Amino acid sequence: MGRAVVIEGPGKLSVARAEPEDPGHGEVVVRIAWSGICGSDRELLAGTRPEGFVRYPVVPGHEWSGTVVELGPGADPELLGKPVVGEGFRNCGRCAPCRRGDTTLCVAEYDETGFTQPGAWADELRIPARLLHVLPDGADLRAAALIEPAACMAAATLQAAVVPGERVAVIGGGTLGLLATQLLAASGPAELLVVDPRASRAALASRCGATGFCTPGAAPGGFDVVVEAAGAPGTGRQAIRMARRGGRVVLTGLAGRETEPIAPADLVTAAVTVYTVFGAPSRAWTHAVRAFATGLLDPAPLITHEFPLEDAERALQIMGFPEAEAGKILLHP
Repeated sequence: MGRAVVIEGPGKLSVARAEPEDPGHGEVVVRIAWSGICGSDRELLAGTRPEGFVRYPVVPGHEWSGTVVELGPGADPELLGKPVVGEGFRNCGRCAPCRRGDTTLCVAEYDETGFTQPGAWADELRIPARLLHVLPDGADLRAAALIEPAACMAAATLQAAVVPGERVAVIGGGTLGLLATQLLAASGPAELLVVDPRASRAALASRCGATGFCTPGAAPGGFDVVVEAAGAPGTGRQAIRMARRGGRVVLTGLAGRETEPIAPADLVTAAVTVYTVFGAPSRAWTHAVRAFATGLLDPAPLITHEFPLEDAERALQIMGFPEAEAGKILLHP
């Protein structure tokens, strides 16, 4: 008998005993080592997740790492005992977006681990084997729990297509921004600036490969590539302004209603190319896992707090305390 954190509805969280379910055809059971907490998990408890993107009651947890402990019929026997991470979107694999590799844009009804399907805030997770990515034997599973957000940033860096010698800026010095910084540093930019209002993030940004750090009011312009990873009001507009004419901008954050919306004239006169990222398609997961396996991606320094499953509600509260200076928070079944 295992345990799972269950959110019955907005404001209703408990830790319950979870009946084990046998894996179906093509499925596996993963024993969870670590699972991460994301801002979207706070939305589940607060009840602010957009309609259609949650199904209560729900076991949260879309960021995780673990070990395959049971195979369903048709699952590859080689997976048993392997350290793994896994994609969250339960895409159909048959529609036109899936066929061209845009698995997060699947036209089937939205279905994702931790939101509409049971997630990894539990001792075990049942998941289709086709969504797994195998890690090297002996991989640091604590750090690997951050591969899901890293895969989202890998999607951004693949869109940015940085080549050696370019000037690059990342807006946002939080977990997503610094994961993007690590991946971008591997491309050999001449300059890699991190922009964040918290001066306390400068040292960590440098450790992640940044060559410079500044607050938003001091941010220069003229960058070949700007990746927006803050999701705060005004950061999208700032990204456009920081790019050189003809540069490339990748927007990843969801800031809600902008006080200063991006005007079409701003884009046309700057002649920038703007890309957006919604989740991580399979190719981005492959990129992130390879970077992790080769040591180019090291999420471990971004982890600041760890809690057992029973303290999941307190862990969610910590995220809302600015004085806690929380980076990535993990649960450890």
